[in-house]
Amino acid sequence: MLSCRLAEGAELRPLEPWQAAEFAAFADRNRVHLERWLPWTQLVTDEESARAFLQRYADRQAADDGRIYGIWSHGRLVGGTLFRVFSPVDGLCEIGVWLSPEAQGHGLITRAARLMIDWAVGERGMHRVEWRNAVENERSKAVAKRLGMTLDGVLREVFPYLGRRFDIEVWSLLASEWRSGDASARE
Repeated sequence: MLSCRLAEGAELRPLEPWQAAEFAAFADRNRVHLERWLPWTQLVTDEESARAFLQRYADRQAADDGRIYGIWSHGRLVGGTLFRVFSPVDGLCEIGVWLSPEAQGHGLITRAARLMIDWAVGERGMHRVEWRNAVENERSKAVAKRLGMTLDGVLREVFPYLGRRFDIEVWSLLASEWRSGDASARE
């Protein structure tokens, strides 16, 4: 999956270490909006830390263990997606996403996640795709539902972050559901 059109003027493409300055600027612009849900916003604080973060994903991609993508709208980085977990041996992956406030409401995350699922299931043979979100994150939960995922359950107080423990919902989609169209029928 190299570069894919999401909408008029919007595309999903790899986010690489050479784009560290752009990623750091994105994190700075959107930190207040994103930090409630995303621990990496505490790590990516300047170009050097952005480069290190992106290099970890480049190394993970080289090891076939993870990938990171950016979402650009009209040439500006407005969000991203990643395979936080990517295990071909186990047939399991987990998608993570983020988006700036001005880019919300246009279906970019849902379309990007669909492309990722198509690739993971169709090209890489993944059996199970997971989506995890804090119980309070209604926007993320809505995307999981639009993707036709099933809520497997809630991991209570499993995620320590910002001085508290969050409950995390675990959503999943099986390859057989995706291929048969059963997932999209639940939208």
